[in-house]
Amino acid sequence: MKLTEEKLLIDGPAGKIDVIVENPGAPRGIALIAHPHPLFGGGNTNKVAQTLARTFARMEYVALRPNFRGIGESEGTHDEGRGEAEDLLAVLAEAKRRYGDLPIALAGFSFGAYVQTRVAKALSEGGHPAQRLVLVGTAAGHVEGTRSYDTEAVPGDTIVIHGSEDETVPLANVLEWAKPLELPVIVVPGADHFFHRRLHVIREIVTRAWRH
Repeated sequence: MKLTEEKLLIDGPAGKIDVIVENPGAPRGIALIAHPHPLFGGGNTNKVAQTLARTFARMEYVALRPNFRGIGESEGTHDEGRGEAEDLLAVLAEAKRRYGDLPIALAGFSFGAYVQTRVAKALSEGGHPAQRLVLVGTAAGHVEGTRSYDTEAVPGDTIVIHGSEDETVPLANVLEWAKPLELPVIVVPGADHFFHRRLHVIREIVTRAWRH
């Protein structure tokens, strides 16, 4: 499969949104990928976000990786997840305009996973729920520093992946969030928050679990 990669600037609520698009040609779905925290070095070239995008592109989804506000050429300033969710919804609307009214997959890493739970809630409340979510290293509860995340509920078929050695978001935080939702969590032994030397495991989990 020949993937084409292009860069788009999409109009969003706070200005331009800088997006990398990987298009397999004749896509069967749209995958929206959200990167980790922009104030701590996160951007759309992050290796986990890139791995998620390429995994979906190989499954014939057009994969869009926006930069959050203030990163790359994306305009606006950080908004703790609120404005970021609005931006992702704007990217989705543009993706549907460009590629058609296709099934939507949402994937995110760390802060991006937290934002995607908000996007999923908005889509569901709007009567157009996502096909499925993939959340990696999900920011939940009190994490490093003074940050705290009230992560939204997600559907039971959400693929939740977390490293056993995650020091940024302790595994216990994600289990605490997942417990009342009866949501299984896939734990990758030995993986840290950034899944160093474990990126292939993310790809394999998602590929195996996806409904073809």
